[in-house]
Amino acid sequence: MKETPLSNCERRFLLRAVQERKRLDGRQCYDYRNVRISFGADYGCCIVELGKTRVLGQVSCELVPPKPNRAAEGILFFNLELSPMAAPAFEPGRQSELLVKLNRLIERCLRNSKCIDTESLCVVAGEKVWQIRVDLHLLNHDGNIIDAASIAGIVALCHFRRPDVSVQGEEITVYTPEERDPVPLSIHHMPICVSFAFFEQGTYLLVDPSEREERVMDGLLVIAMNKHREICTIQSSGGIMLLKDQVLRCSKITAVKVAEITELIQKALENDQKVRKEGGKFGFAESIPNQKITAFKMERAAVDTKDVEEQAEEIITKADPPSEVFTKPILHTPGTAQIGEGIENAWGDLEESEREEAAEEEGETDATAFECQQMEMEDTITSCRSLYNFFFFFKDEPIVLSDSEEEEVVILEPQDVPRKTRTQANLKQENTSKKTLNKKRKKKRAAH
Repeated sequence: MKETPLSNCERRFLLRAVQERKRLDGRQCYDYRNVRISFGADYGCCIVELGKTRVLGQVSCELVPPKPNRAAEGILFFNLELSPMAAPAFEPGRQSELLVKLNRLIERCLRNSKCIDTESLCVVAGEKVWQIRVDLHLLNHDGNIIDAASIAGIVALCHFRRPDVSVQGEEITVYTPEERDPVPLSIHHMPICVSFAFFEQGTYLLVDPSEREERVMDGLLVIAMNKHREICTIQSSGGIMLLKDQVLRCSKITAVKVAEITELIQKALENDQKVRKEGGKFGFAESIPNQKITAFKMERAAVDTKDVEEQAEEIITKADPPSEVFTKPILHTPGTAQIGEGIENAWGDLEESEREEAAEEEGETDATAFECQQMEMEDTITSCRSLYNFFFFFKDEPIVLSDSEEEEVVILEPQDVPRKTRTQANLKQENTSKKTLNKKRKKKRAAH
């Protein structure tokens, strides 16, 4: 997959920003992006983040025969991989021109600068030496791969520990980390690459270019230097002509940046070694959650629980209950209770019959318990009398069958029994008269 080209408008915008001494991420011309270093659980594994550019470094070792022309020196091997995981433009399993150039530059920076003592890697001269392999994998591409890769390579080498070895005669014994502590590599200095991007044929200069700035730049200058201000390698690409003053200015800027990055690497190595000695938690899994910010994250604070009961009693005594809370329930009718005030009636005004019934109910609540019992006894007596009269009156009469109210009812009866006629309207009048009498009696009793 080919890289998506920039539009003419975007290209002009970037060049105009460079002319005005402005950058998309808010940095100044000579500012470096933030460098973050995190270590894995094993020795020799690290991730270096240069802004959004991430490089994973892993160091491994094995015993191999030495080279014929260098029988007493160990072997260093560097390999940088660019996969589609970092950017869609990278193709897997293919040596692109960019990848070949980056691998050669890393080898010149780390191996040809003699930063590692290769003679200390010799076990038996001419027979067995240690081969140190440094694998660098680009995880995310946001520009300036060579700087991030050089930092990851030197950090992984400083963090790596090889197994301890003993030689007795012709027998070579390799000890595990449980038997003997691993041995760190002998490193003389730490070369670090710093990149400079030039625009308008060297008129404008930017340190640590981003991915979009690399697309519109005219040339690139890479200087590898250690903290002792010794230039390990220098490379210019892009076909631009640089003046002597420009190269000197870039070297001075490189010295300052390398000193800052070297101090950062040393602090990171010291902190990791301290955590491992103290038995604390370490590795990528422990470094990732520290970057998260959640709403429920709070720092731990000590709580004094000596006088909790006394303080609670003081707070309770001083506190006043709210005015809207009723301490005692309001009894409206027997068997019901209410705490607080209810909502307004949503059914409208009551009718006259309902008002009379409500008034009767209120009158009954004012009567005493004795009067209520007496009324119940009288009601039972009157109901018994009415039932007795009803059964006595209709003792010899047959059952009346009719559907109408005003129609005369024909009664089926024997011939010797005299005929009697009654309407249902008369029965209804009798029932209503009885109800009115009962209501009047109740009102008189309530008045007494």
